Amino acid sequence: MDIYEPAEDSYLLQKEVQAHAEGRVLDLGTGSGIQGLAAIKSPRVREVLSVDINENAISELQKIIRQQKLRKIKVLKSNLFENITGKFNTIIFNPPYLPQDEGIEDAALYGGKKGWEVSEQFFHKASSHLISNGNILFLFSTLTNKEKVEEIIGHHLFQFKELSSEKMAWEKLYVYEITKTDLLRELEIKRVEEIHFLAKGKRGVIYKGIQERAELIKTHFAKKETISIAIKTKREDSQAMGRIENEVNWLKILNKKGIGPKLLFSSKTYFAYKFVEGALFLDWIETARKKEVLAVIKNLLNQCYIMDNIGVNKEEMHHPHKHIYITKNHRPVMIDFERCSRTENPKNVTQFVEFLARIKKDLKEFTYDPDKLRELAKEYKQSRDLEIIINFLL
Repeated sequence: MDIYEPAEDSYLLQKEVQAHAEGRVLDLGTGSGIQGLAAIKSPRVREVLSVDINENAISELQKIIRQQKLRKIKVLKSNLFENITGKFNTIIFNPPYLPQDEGIEDAALYGGKKGWEVSEQFFHKASSHLISNGNILFLFSTLTNKEKVEEIIGHHLFQFKELSSEKMAWEKLYVYEITKTDLLRELEIKRVEEIHFLAKGKRGVIYKGIQERAELIKTHFAKKETISIAIKTKREDSQAMGRIENEVNWLKILNKKGIGPKLLFSSKTYFAYKFVEGALFLDWIETARKKEVLAVIKNLLNQCYIMDNIGVNKEEMHHPHKHIYITKNHRPVMIDFERCSRTENPKNVTQFVEFLARIKKDLKEFTYDPDKLRELAKEYKQSRDLEIIINFLL
């Protein structure tokens, strides 16, 4: 495998390494070793670990270290962070960033089909190896798609500033200094790692991560487990005020009644809950058996009935396509309670019944009459008798 020889991008990044690298430094994808060798000359740098997947690059850099008797730098073979442990003050990364040319294989040049895939893999693990106030010195090209690169950075809860750029005949090179956002730092204090963007709604943004949690068991020893969690924050461009606080307050109430995802922790700007592993309701019913579908519908109706009885409207229950997940053990979990509100006329059951009437064509094994179901919903408004609806469906 050929070693990537220093070029314009290397020299542009080298200048910023000399100015901004400090403490314990990781030179990822070291290639010729130019960045690590530049870093050890700085009095602010304590030690450097230069890493590459290319054995030839590792061997050549080790020769230089022996010949020059360099003590501040060590070399390790690794595919990105695969064999790396510990945290660093500065991480240097000049990734392969060219979009893949058909029929040509060169890991030193091509960053994936679109050019940014390797960089995305890097950011998925980078935070776990960067101290709280550390920095990443990252080079990329307009050939990689600048907007996509910045999106990837933001999707992993990093922030960036441009340190330098250089216009070339066919591209423009950028060096960014990338640091952790306050939210990322706060989540990592709570032992949340591998945080990445999951979805964006009208008012909120959802990230996913993993968290190591310790729970006391009967023997009083802490049992540790790693769970997937979801983190919900307000969209920056959303004008909705107080939605996070409102959803947190209602989850605290509804969790006690077995409704909603399990709330784990929260602040004024975000909250975290146990990630719901499962399929969306309409996708799930395509392969589920009739008995399983009936049990899930009954469960959902009972959850709606509980909310009716405590005088709360969840909203969206007449079209909850993206708000109901079914777990592997066929347990329905409702999400998105940001529009929950207290009311004297709750409509959770009647809205969900209207949803069932409209999706009759998807429930192929069921023979109920949608119009009759709607009539029973009107009766329920007066009687609050849920059994008339459940018995009809059964």
